[in-house]
Amino acid sequence: MKLSVVIPAYNEEESLPETLRTLYATLHRYGIDHEIVVTNDNSKDRTEQVLRQLQAEIPTLTYYTNPGPNGFGYAVRYGLERFSGDCVAVMMADLSDDPEDLVRFYRKMQETGVDAVFGTRFGKGGKVVDYPRLKLYINRVANLIVRLMTGIPYNDTTNAFKLYKRETIEGVKPFLSPHFNLTVELPLKAYVRGYTFAIVPNSWTNRKYGESKLKIKEMGSRYFFILIYCMIEKWFSRGDYLKKQTKKD
Repeated sequence: MKLSVVIPAYNEEESLPETLRTLYATLHRYGIDHEIVVTNDNSKDRTEQVLRQLQAEIPTLTYYTNPGPNGFGYAVRYGLERFSGDCVAVMMADLSDDPEDLVRFYRKMQETGVDAVFGTRFGKGGKVVDYPRLKLYINRVANLIVRLMTGIPYNDTTNAFKLYKRETIEGVKPFLSPHFNLTVELPLKAYVRGYTFAIVPNSWTNRKYGESKLKIKEMGSRYFFILIYCMIEKWFSRGDYLKKQTKKD
């Protein structure tokens, strides 16, 4: 099962070398067939030059430059339209996600055959390091609201770090979110449409370089829009978007 890793990058020249070298070394050490797909989201710094240099030492690295429109969601979507693997993970460019956790996600999917694997930073075995206090409070409240409104048995929907089978990604299209609300759209659509998932604890460590691209004030209404959309689909679509069952299922 070939693994693709999609990484959106905007002005990440400082973070990318360590992130990509660590990711490649980890996947290579475990013998996992993979590709690393970075979407350069029209960066204004030396991100593209850094990626070009890293390609010379990381044979599984491919990168694209998204000409626009730009934004976190658009960058991820650009990669999700171009990956070649049997399954695909979304990871951050700043190494906040641990590649060792990605290996655990991959093994869980292999062992169980689920359609997706969701990471949780707040379940048993999960942890966060240097998480800003206000952001943490808002995160927990937002995830509680999502659980209460949708019934999803999962406490970290806003966590971008997840692994999906190719068929699952195809099944949650068309994508709607241009920004960070894509991190909520993908798992909620998968849940509402009947795709199976496992939950695996993961760690999150605050970035060493640069600044976060997530602007909380700008995202509240966008997260809410996706939540309401998924609720409408769940209650009123009459099953039109549900996963097509096969004999194997």
